[in-house]
Amino acid sequence: MRQLLTNKWFKFILVGLLYSLWVLWLGNYWWFIGLAIIFDMYVTKKVHWAFWKKKNPPNGKQTKTVEWIDAIIFAVIAATFIRMFFIEAYTIPTPSMEKSMLVGDFLFVSKTSYGPNLPKTPLSFPFVHHTLPLTQNTPSYLTWIQNPYKRIAGFGQVKNNDVVVFNFPEGDTVATNLPTQSYYNLVRNYGRDRVWSDKRTFGEIISRPVDKCENYIKRCIGIPGDVIEIVDGQVYVNEKAQTPVAGIQFDYIVTTNGSAINKRTLEELGISKSDQQVFSGSQFLFPMTDEQVAEIEKLSNVTSVKRVNMTAGNWDHNIFPFSEKHPWNVDNFGPIQIPKKGQTVPLNLDNLPLYERIIDLYEHHDLSVKGGTIYIDGKVATDYTFSMDYYWMMGDNRHNSADSRYWGFVPEDHVVGKAVFIWLSLDKEKGFPSNIRWSRLFSFVH
Repeated sequence: MRQLLTNKWFKFILVGLLYSLWVLWLGNYWWFIGLAIIFDMYVTKKVHWAFWKKKNPPNGKQTKTVEWIDAIIFAVIAATFIRMFFIEAYTIPTPSMEKSMLVGDFLFVSKTSYGPNLPKTPLSFPFVHHTLPLTQNTPSYLTWIQNPYKRIAGFGQVKNNDVVVFNFPEGDTVATNLPTQSYYNLVRNYGRDRVWSDKRTFGEIISRPVDKCENYIKRCIGIPGDVIEIVDGQVYVNEKAQTPVAGIQFDYIVTTNGSAINKRTLEELGISKSDQQVFSGSQFLFPMTDEQVAEIEKLSNVTSVKRVNMTAGNWDHNIFPFSEKHPWNVDNFGPIQIPKKGQTVPLNLDNLPLYERIIDLYEHHDLSVKGGTIYIDGKVATDYTFSMDYYWMMGDNRHNSADSRYWGFVPEDHVVGKAVFIWLSLDKEKGFPSNIRWSRLFSFVH
């Protein structure tokens, strides 16, 4: 067996077979040229590919330094390959998905669930996303090479209620002093001139490729072709109430008889300190699930629990599509149909706000309106056919989530993968070891 495992032809056949399967999966047959390199590495050995090693070291052994370099290079290549094609680690930084996902959850995201999205920006520093470590705004990538969108085969498609990681659709432009806020929302609220000129407040304005935009995690509420509507906070998909999700929570105003609610009681209920807002000595605002509401109502000093709700017609100007033709808010929204690849929709000035970002930025057409007439690539347009599928993403913390209600559709080329497994969960409000949420370790995402 040892002779077989060390035989050069056996090594070449094994590695060559694995490499060929990868090329077939990739779908780019030019990569078969790599078989010549593999053949030389294991059989002919004409080229010294591992240039950091001595070709014929004394006693056949490399120095400790070379062994460390060899191990590091292998680890970087292997880890990069796994992160790119199979699975990647993420953490939950905000409460937008509570209580399904908690701040401090560390999870694995499967790239194979929907098929790996090949890097659009391949020249980048390993293991970091868009900014170099120990720097504030130095990009970790070079845009000298920009590949077109390509997703290779996976195990399935995005489905309703999947928890999905994706690149922030409005993250293509960033105000460096406010990197977590939408640049487009800043422009709507402060005006483009101020955002670009007031560098003390907003910083430099930079652009990022799709695959280097911030990573977001939300639940997929609507897939291509679905019709989404929100009525008094209840989501309807194709006129049917959304399948219940245990972790969904809303903001509630809790009124007491004048006394405060015991802090330990709130901790036992899972209402974190950062979620607790005090309006007065007798009124508090908590984001809660139905189960938490039922427990709060049992407290002897609680006189009422009322869910926060924005009434229909009360237009929130920060809600997509930012048009008085669609005066929606977080609790009353739509109906709206999720665009599907190949679908053709009529275009007019009333529905153009729904699709202008798709046409102009996601699918890269020259869109303009002159004298009430819509032009696409210089031609009069009365309809439009979509080139990609789109999705509707929302956080389970419905009143505390920046999601599709604020920035619209998520293009298929922004989808990174499916959240599948929590391997560690730490409560930032507690010290070690009580900060470990033991019940969440090694649990699957639902």
